[in-house]
Amino acid sequence: MNNKQVVVIGCGPAGLTAGYELLQAGGYEVTLLEESSSLGGISRTVNANGSRMDIGGHRFFSKDKRVTDWWARLMPGQGAPARDDILLKRQVQIDPNGADPEENDLVMLTRRRISRIYYKNTFFDYPVSLSLNTIKGMGIFTTMRAGLSYLSAAVKKLPEDNLESFYINRFGRVLYSMFFEGYTEKLWGRHPREISAEWGAQRVKGLSVSAVLKDVLGKIFGVKNRKVETSLIEQFSYPKLGPGQLWERAAEKITDFGGVIYTGKKVTRIERDENGFAVKVICQDGSEFTCEILISSMPIKDLTEALTDPPRDISRISGDLPYRDFQTVGLLLPSDKFLLRNGTKAPSAGGIAPDCWIYVQDSSVALGRIQIFNNWSPYLVKDFENTVWIGLEYFCREGDGSWGMPDDEYISFAVSELVKIGAIANGKDVLFSHRERVKKAYPAYFGSYPEFYRVREFLDTIPNLYCVGRNGQHRYNNMDHSMATSFEAVNCIKTGNTDKSAIWNVNTEEDYHESKN
Repeated sequence: MNNKQVVVIGCGPAGLTAGYELLQAGGYEVTLLEESSSLGGISRTVNANGSRMDIGGHRFFSKDKRVTDWWARLMPGQGAPARDDILLKRQVQIDPNGADPEENDLVMLTRRRISRIYYKNTFFDYPVSLSLNTIKGMGIFTTMRAGLSYLSAAVKKLPEDNLESFYINRFGRVLYSMFFEGYTEKLWGRHPREISAEWGAQRVKGLSVSAVLKDVLGKIFGVKNRKVETSLIEQFSYPKLGPGQLWERAAEKITDFGGVIYTGKKVTRIERDENGFAVKVICQDGSEFTCEILISSMPIKDLTEALTDPPRDISRISGDLPYRDFQTVGLLLPSDKFLLRNGTKAPSAGGIAPDCWIYVQDSSVALGRIQIFNNWSPYLVKDFENTVWIGLEYFCREGDGSWGMPDDEYISFAVSELVKIGAIANGKDVLFSHRERVKKAYPAYFGSYPEFYRVREFLDTIPNLYCVGRNGQHRYNNMDHSMATSFEAVNCIKTGNTDKSAIWNVNTEEDYHESKN
């Protein structure tokens, strides 16, 4: 009878983690509201004609033990790394004392991390490495220029007042122009010199040429327990049926614990009492939910708009916060029709390229990345032995010309780009296609972002409001970061701590956690 009423806005990783943790603690009546019809946010998995799409790609790796323990509770079956000399077919090598993925769905497979850059019809390692393949691909002259450029950058550092300077300081101007400049502009729709260096500090942190050198030397000399930058990890865990499987499992547990989840509930108004507490959440369909505690993972822009009587300046700043939206075109092809195959000795499914992602640096196409779902998990593909299931990823802005194109036109455009870069011979080989669009996938670090601290200060004046997750904090958090913000929020709620700085400080520390790149 004395349970506190909690409303959680958003059923992505942050929202579901918060709901689960509060119900586990006991003493809370938890209601979760999700605007869309699916759970997991950008970490959801889409079933398309029997094959599954991982929206955006999610590597399950973290240095935060709270996160890895949480994953293990929900997905108890653990797979062992597949040996390099075994093709990754339906048989995924499993610890003899562990779970058999053929018989158990709740399995975390262990996958090799392979992502490369496709630049001028050549594959390069990503993160950029000092391998023979890199030198061969660049050529001796370009390699020498890159080395001299790096030495110059190491001696004379640029002021890090934008993302371009951030990258140049760590890689030199030559490598920056080859491997970072064009792709970053595709991702954000802005040149790197127009973007805050804070984005680089959060996403690549310790990664640089010197970090790559240390990693290479550590391997050569067998240094044990060496610190490995997260962007250099070589393997990661992955749910058998994609990341959405874990979040669907979390939702099942929440309802088992007595929580209530509503989908199709877009929050449009949040009422506050005379003391500034959030007391009522109202949805577009007219439904109302009272609350004593409010946890929000909805975009800051929408949250501020929903709050009653925010200060004019706060409305202006939050209203001008920028986002990048996201589209994926899934294409099913016969395995022998996908032509990107060269470059590495690592195993691949049926001889196709072994990458999880291929970063497309070619500026003549809008295509940003190619996901190969076969290599994330063989169980994502309905006919794994005979087909390759890929996702063509595009970064865009809601309302632009590409966003509003009919599905058939946009898919045709995407197929033509795949032909242009030589990945397929023609569009006639496509067996099936599917398009997914994601709003506000990436909170951006330009526009009014330099003033965002003022919005945070205002939100912290609402005593019972806790902002969590990627969009809930307007920070490019990975999945494990988003979960960590909820751990911190729940800790504040349980202990009665009114200082919310620990929630906001996730992903600002020097060490970096990764689940997605």
